[in-house]
Amino acid sequence: MNEIVLMSDPKVAAVPVAECGERLVDVRRSDWLLVDSRQQDPADAFAYLREGVLERLREAQILLPQGVRLLFVEGYRQASLQRAYFEEYAGQLRAARPDWSAEEVHSAASRYVSPPDIAPHSAGAAVDLTLADAEGRELDLGTRMNADPEESKGACYTHAANISEEACVNRKLLDSVLSAAGLVNYPTEWWHWSFGDRYWALLTGGTAALYGPMEIGSPA
Repeated sequence: MNEIVLMSDPKVAAVPVAECGERLVDVRRSDWLLVDSRQQDPADAFAYLREGVLERLREAQILLPQGVRLLFVEGYRQASLQRAYFEEYAGQLRAARPDWSAEEVHSAASRYVSPPDIAPHSAGAAVDLTLADAEGRELDLGTRMNADPEESKGACYTHAANISEEACVNRKLLDSVLSAAGLVNYPTEWWHWSFGDRYWALLTGGTAALYGPMEIGSPA
């Protein structure tokens, strides 16, 4: 297995951004995509993605077998919320591992929450999603959505061995259609996929990210 590049790796932050200016769109206006409201925020920012990312999800949906649907959970995340998530998890790690240095805490925290300054979600470039059947019932992908490494004993890692055969098959299906559509996965979170951000550019050999962080109050 290839070594995992974490979001905290300096190589990610070093990728330049050539912002293309593409708009954010509300995925709930798409009649083909199942949208879950568990991560809904007061501004409804969760339901927005860059237009190019949504187009690629459409391509992935077409590749899925009949009766299997993408289930969208979260897209855009305001920078303030991203920062709060990161600091909360880093605080938990500091409390659990007081022997760790600040650098070790920062790196470990990035397995589960991207550092705010490079977070793909805050660029509208990342999506957290899973698979569901035709009636909208979630398929087994091994852990609950957003399970952290400690809670799941590492089963949240995309290629974890400690999951059922059914979950493994479903993860491979999700991987195959999203990869074919041009998205990349963050290997510590089976549900996190992105396109156009710094992490995507690094993994695909791109010279620059297409999307940089956006700070908006209520997407239009």
